[in-house]
Amino acid sequence: QVQLVESGGGLVQAGGSLRLSCAASGRTFSDITMGWFRQAPGKEREFVAAVSRSGSSTFYADFVKGRFTISRDNAKNTVYLQMNSLKPEDTAVYYCAADKTRGTAGLSRGSAIDYWGQGTQVTVSS
Repeated sequence: QVQLVESGGGLVQAGGSLRLSCAASGRTFSDITMGWFRQAPGKEREFVAAVSRSGSSTFYADFVKGRFTISRDNAKNTVYLQMNSLKPEDTAVYYCAADKTRGTAGLSRGSAIDYWGQGTQVTVSS
């Protein structure tokens, strides 16, 4: 089992920045691919970004390329999502995800992912 706990969400003005964190426990962190998804009100959950087990490879949704950066610190069992140039349409609950077998592209498909966090709210005001 892996437990995921997100933090760092909040209210920010358009153009601002936030950094989300997801702390993992319960399994060797470097064995799992990590990612972020989000779900806005009335919409389906969508993939945001993923990072490989070593941190050397990343994968992003087109709508966040150039604005968001995913990274991980395997010594701290934590994955981060640095979000810059935030837009009101980025408002959503952001979820951390972890998978034991998939790589970044596989995790991006969003189906049958092994572990999810409880989510953290990000609200971007215009």
